[in-house]
Amino acid sequence: MMELTNAVTKTFRMDDEAWRRHANPWSVWTRFAAIPLMLLAIWSRAWIGWWCLAPIAAVVVWLFLNPSAFPPVEPRSWAARGIYGERVWAHDKSSVPPDHRAVLRVLVVLGLAGFGLVTWGLIALEFWPTLFGATVVVMAQLWRIDRFGWLWERAEEQSAA
Repeated sequence: MMELTNAVTKTFRMDDEAWRRHANPWSVWTRFAAIPLMLLAIWSRAWIGWWCLAPIAAVVVWLFLNPSAFPPVEPRSWAARGIYGERVWAHDKSSVPPDHRAVLRVLVVLGLAGFGLVTWGLIALEFWPTLFGATVVVMAQLWRIDRFGWLWERAEEQSAA
């Protein structure tokens, strides 16, 4: 798991400045906004065939550029604290208390289940599994960000003590 985290960090060139930009609430919320856009882009294969690859590519490019598209921020907002907490987790998973690790594992399972429903819904062009799966993915991600925000606050308290 740590190898995957390191690979993602290297792919997106996540140095200190990149994390601070990634924590910008505009970055966080526009990544969430990309979810329905990606679903629509994939679904559009039913209407425009292989041309659906153009909007899919546009969303993928945006998601790749997103972490560096906004100015850096300090961890004041809920979203920023969550991303700063994710950074703590990415650098030192042992700093996450066992009960939070358990919740994070549950959230990964929920997210994967939601992603499975999204995948099924998009393959079959079934609206309700796609919508329900996307809702589960978003809710799991929001809860994950909230947990990471708590982790950031805990790390800040410990560094101040």
